[in-house]
Amino acid sequence: MFDNALEDKESLYRVEETREWEVARSFCGLTYAPLEAIPLIKGSKPNAVLKRLQCNDITFSRFCFGTPTRVEDFDPKAGNIIVVNTLRGNVRHPLTGQTHADTKAGESYVVDSSRTDYWNIASGDDLQLNLTIPHSLMEAISERWYGFIPGDDFWKRRIVFGGKSSAWLSLLNYTIQSVSTLSEPDELIARKANELLCIDLLHNWAKGAGLCLESGARSAAPHYVRDAEKLMTLQAKQNPTILDIAAQLSISARSLSAGFREFRGITPHSYMQAKRLEALHEALVEAAPGETVSSIARSFGYVNMSAMAVAYRKRFGRNPLHTLRRR
Repeated sequence: MFDNALEDKESLYRVEETREWEVARSFCGLTYAPLEAIPLIKGSKPNAVLKRLQCNDITFSRFCFGTPTRVEDFDPKAGNIIVVNTLRGNVRHPLTGQTHADTKAGESYVVDSSRTDYWNIASGDDLQLNLTIPHSLMEAISERWYGFIPGDDFWKRRIVFGGKSSAWLSLLNYTIQSVSTLSEPDELIARKANELLCIDLLHNWAKGAGLCLESGARSAAPHYVRDAEKLMTLQAKQNPTILDIAAQLSISARSLSAGFREFRGITPHSYMQAKRLEALHEALVEAAPGETVSSIARSFGYVNMSAMAVAYRKRFGRNPLHTLRRR
């Protein structure tokens, strides 16, 4: 399926092949995280394939060292989740404790190198199609679609998933083909492609970790957190303060904030602003002829239109005026 991934339209990619270790290490540092690469055959030189495509926040890379190599000490400060999709050969990865797994062609592996240690050993005849995803992007997608951000116990799980006939590989192939065939970059398409990949990755990751994204954290949250979410959704247009919401529930704002942090991984203010933007989006979609972005936004209490537009674009990938015009 991926024999030619990141091969065509080379002008779109940073393309390089090298026999120099420093060049290969530098590519890894820029693409994945600063790390150590150790050849397993003394005196060997790499025959490395180093190709990458930036798709908004996600980096696709076609990669191999071309000689048996161990990589380790990924810098957690880079803040990246790494998905290794093995195209040929095999790559050994850590799982839990002292256990490991060897991924073969068609299998995928995910690790959050910002939350747990990581190493791998490549066979030398391997070829990888990898994704580098900022941890912050996955958190934002999880909060947007599932209403909470998983805790570190989730992000520390390292799993193997996929397979040659998996939906994940089909989606990955579709995404690469869609993005690589564009005559010029399209930010909206890139953002939507990112979102689809992150949602599917979260689904596979949660399945491997034994977490139900749709109900796991929600059912575990105390009733006042769930009730607060309902109030924030219903009253989004009025933009109540957290003190207002807490008072309606007869609890303290501190308790409400603590509940959201523990069971949602976000602040109640962040949740409130997300629901407010969603309500604004719905109003723009359903706007009557003659209504403007400013008039609708002011009815939601927005005063600074520039700040509103920035927040709206960050959440929906387009300007509010674009949404209004396409209604």
